[in-house]
Amino acid sequence: MDLTADSHTVPLSDGNRIPLLGLGTYADPRSTAKGTALECVKNAIDVGYRHFDGALVYFNEHEVGQAIREKIADGTVKREDIFYCGKLWSTFQPPEMVRPALESTLKALKLDYVDLYIVELPMAFKPGNDFYPRDENGKYIYHHTDLCATWEAMEACKDAGLVKSLGVSNFNRRQLELLFNKPGLKHKPVSNQIECHPYFTQPKLLEYCRQKDIVVVGYSPIGTSRDPSWVNLKCPPLLEDEVLVSIGKKYSKSSAQVALRFNVQRGVVVIPKSFSPQRIHHNYQIFDFSLTEEEMKSIEMLNKNIRFVQLLMWADHPEYPFHDEY
Repeated sequence: MDLTADSHTVPLSDGNRIPLLGLGTYADPRSTAKGTALECVKNAIDVGYRHFDGALVYFNEHEVGQAIREKIADGTVKREDIFYCGKLWSTFQPPEMVRPALESTLKALKLDYVDLYIVELPMAFKPGNDFYPRDENGKYIYHHTDLCATWEAMEACKDAGLVKSLGVSNFNRRQLELLFNKPGLKHKPVSNQIECHPYFTQPKLLEYCRQKDIVVVGYSPIGTSRDPSWVNLKCPPLLEDEVLVSIGKKYSKSSAQVALRFNVQRGVVVIPKSFSPQRIHHNYQIFDFSLTEEEMKSIEMLNKNIRFVQLLMWADHPEYPFHDEY
């Protein structure tokens, strides 16, 4: 695979293409200053990024959309150069709520379509305006999940031209099989966004997805924040790993750049999140070196099979995806 900073897209099974490197735009709205996503996305487009991973539940799609529109207006990019991934949140899984949720994303972005729309989690929560519904005891309120019905509503959005490609996130093999075996399936999921990095290489799910022509999009590709409310702190900090650091020294690269290069070299899309202009630039510099087969193997051997993102607060949901082996 000949990857360059200007050309690093891979084909999706529906004929569209996805850039192997994107920018994650997740932000905690309580601690992120207004305008941060706007400036960072504009900066990222100037650096060369064309793939942006967002979600309604990040509460900043209006800023991401404004950045994209400003960069189209000043002639830096055209709309067709940009690949935007939006996500269907778990309180919008009933079929009649899918299109309105996507329309909320399009309204926030002020764009006519998104390039990829994915079911963010296989677990449905009680529908409504509260994204994290809880009862009076603080327990999350779940909703019956009918993934096939949700998927049919996603297919209708594609048929209506609101989205180019459809995918999923955090789905295990059983949940993917459910969609593939759905009677009358019109549009297959083209991607599955899952946690994927040198400490959690996902060999079995990756192999299954390859067999099904599903592109894997890896989130937390360089590890994640150490926020104890949702991160498994038993997992050691990825970027301090000696193997990654020593391979990086050989190429005058950082452990983060080596971790990103590892995944793109095996065809896994990476979406590192950063709101630091220096890091956004730094993470993009992975196309001027390549890892040897031996180095790829030594990084694969770092796999500890432990997740940073366990989502244990929802482990009692009937469709919690991480009880299965893969």
